[in-house]
Amino acid sequence: MDLGLKDRVYIVTGATRGLGNATARSLAADGAKLIITGRDERSVVEAAAELGPDVVGLAADNADPSAAQRLVDTARDRFGRLDGILISVGGPAPGFLADNTDDQWQTAFETVFLGAVRLARTAAAALGEGGVIGLVLSGSVHEPIAGLTISNGLRPGLAGFAKSLADELGPRGIRVVGVLPARIDTDRVRELDALSGDAEAARTANEARIPLRRYGTPEEFGKTAAFLLSPAASYLTGIMVPVDGGARHGF
Repeated sequence: MDLGLKDRVYIVTGATRGLGNATARSLAADGAKLIITGRDERSVVEAAAELGPDVVGLAADNADPSAAQRLVDTARDRFGRLDGILISVGGPAPGFLADNTDDQWQTAFETVFLGAVRLARTAAAALGEGGVIGLVLSGSVHEPIAGLTISNGLRPGLAGFAKSLADELGPRGIRVVGVLPARIDTDRVRELDALSGDAEAARTANEARIPLRRYGTPEEFGKTAAFLLSPAASYLTGIMVPVDGGARHGF
């Protein structure tokens, strides 16, 4: 199936590892041109080199108020256009109510929430008909995850923002989609499993609650996200798509 990605231009944040990197790989493999970001300059330059000649790596922090416009300007200067953005950030600090400090909440708000809002708003001003804004959120949009109180507080708010944005931008032909990973086999999830004190036992228990009885792979997530960002998904907007092996129990 031709997703129509050839020569389309996307920004993918948090693309040096994990889900952002997996999505960037899927987009680049189908001929898209990319601006990818990460907070560490060396890592982002290396990741861009691995993805191919039509990928530019920029060191950027989503919490930096100047980052969004710099990314949009780079896409236009380098490739002459912008067709979409995938906003992916690292997960906020784990912990329960009594564990998380004001500083952790503030840092997460600046990076996970306000940074995403700013990126989406800036991209929206630059996109035309057929453009798309994607947000990597979490299964916590629908069901709180024990030990991830900050994520449980912020991700549902971003889902509400995305839905509002879809309504506002729809008349301009711009789509907005959310992608909701659950137990995908990334460094972040392995770190969360290790917090239990027995990572192997935690993984076994988590897999038992997933109908497909396994963790997803980053590649499976990346292909789903690439489809949602592509012209092949041109009539999908305002939706939250779980990539979770059936872990969510609701419809």
